[in-house]
Amino acid sequence: MKKAVVIGSGFGGLSVAIRLQSRGFDVTLLEKHHQVGGHASQLTDSGYTFDMGPSLITAPSIIQRLFDRAGRQLHEVVDLVRLEPGYRIYFHDQSYIDYSSDPDQMKEQMARFNRRDADNYDKYMQVSRRLYEAVIQKGLGSKPFMDLKTMAAFVPQAIRLRALLPASTFAALYFRDPRHRFTFSFHPLFIGGNPFRAPAVYQMIPYLERKEGIWYSIGGMHSLVHAFAEAFTALGGKILTQAEAREIVIKNGRAIGVKVADQVLPADVVISDADFVHTYRDLIRPEHRKKWNNRRLERLHYSMSAVLLYIGSKKQYPELLHHTLILSKRYKELITDIFDRRILPLDFSMYLHAPTRTDPSMAPQDKESLYVLIPVANLAANTDWQQEKDRFAERVLNHLEQNFGLADLKQNIEVLHIFTPQDFQSKTNAHLGSAWGVEPRLTQTAFLRPHNRSEDVQGLYIVGASTHPGAGLPGVMLTAETTENVILSDFKIDATQSGQKG
Repeated sequence: MKKAVVIGSGFGGLSVAIRLQSRGFDVTLLEKHHQVGGHASQLTDSGYTFDMGPSLITAPSIIQRLFDRAGRQLHEVVDLVRLEPGYRIYFHDQSYIDYSSDPDQMKEQMARFNRRDADNYDKYMQVSRRLYEAVIQKGLGSKPFMDLKTMAAFVPQAIRLRALLPASTFAALYFRDPRHRFTFSFHPLFIGGNPFRAPAVYQMIPYLERKEGIWYSIGGMHSLVHAFAEAFTALGGKILTQAEAREIVIKNGRAIGVKVADQVLPADVVISDADFVHTYRDLIRPEHRKKWNNRRLERLHYSMSAVLLYIGSKKQYPELLHHTLILSKRYKELITDIFDRRILPLDFSMYLHAPTRTDPSMAPQDKESLYVLIPVANLAANTDWQQEKDRFAERVLNHLEQNFGLADLKQNIEVLHIFTPQDFQSKTNAHLGSAWGVEPRLTQTAFLRPHNRSEDVQGLYIVGASTHPGAGLPGVMLTAETTENVILSDFKIDATQSGQKG
């Protein structure tokens, strides 16, 4: 049996571990913390439970493809609830759109703001469907882009679909009202991207959400992590927690193991789901890095970061849906402040996750578990979050209470945890505290993104947000599928004869 060591137990690491174990590899999964999950870990305090990272499921078909490897059905291992509407988007004037998978409901809401936009909804969704078919059904999302030939074959199709336009520009082709332009172009923000320059290939997401739905897993996203871990160990895989990778050991240009504490775990294959920069800069000695030297790593553009507030409230707020977005009046300018000016503005947009709308077990009886995510610049902004975090959190809470209308929020808070870009850097090894790794922009897409097979070290492969196709739960799971395909090809393993092709 070929030995594989996977560094990091986020969704990318767990996915590739299951895939390789099902192919007959002997896989060991390393996690530096006491629990698996990576960014998808869970926090509990005084009866309140918080998902610390991903909070929604949008592509159950991709997850089921993975569980097929373990001979399991998704609905048997987790209790999924479809959310309808998926989320509510509040605009600065207190108008809102309930983002629904029902076309008639969407068009009825849109007509209140702009009848022409409502009439264009179906046209937009037809193009979004073609993007979805290209990326998901025809497999572009799980096809490795590691040579110019593959990229050249993709470009004409991308041009025909207008997939290379910025997401916001693409939406503006169909919609005039700024509320609709936001609603159908904001999705890059969910993966750390700037909608005003992330390519429109991500415009497949609205059709994906309409076709496959927006789902919540009872017990939080960590219940899905547990299901992945159980599937992996049932196949014979080994998980080592509190086992931080110290070095990828290389001999004659090839990865031969991973150093953990005072031992080396031998490997024929090493796969890293750790932060991309951390993998190359901290785990591989400089003499083994011809392409990804420190200068090259620094030239990449990295995604934004975020401040997260985990709030346990004695009072419930039924005006919040399970997922709620609250927008600043200065939407485009705020995005520029975050991505380009790298300043900490006085206003902010935010995303609220209130799982107790759907799952009372996430908080004590009649109380509320809230997760608030506020996009901010990464640590290239030089903000001292030790000094700023309490002031910033106070401003967010004041805004939610005084401007948005969550009455008496501050006096009802029983639990409050604040997670800043510095925490992303120190606790998850995220370069610049970037929660989503390499920024999804046109010049860092497909072939131009870090490859799934290391360009420097034989036997080393990458999964996770910074490689192809990118961040988000469906994205990182597709990176695992892509990387598996590359490994099988490199080891000349026939996918049709060893396990079930995913």
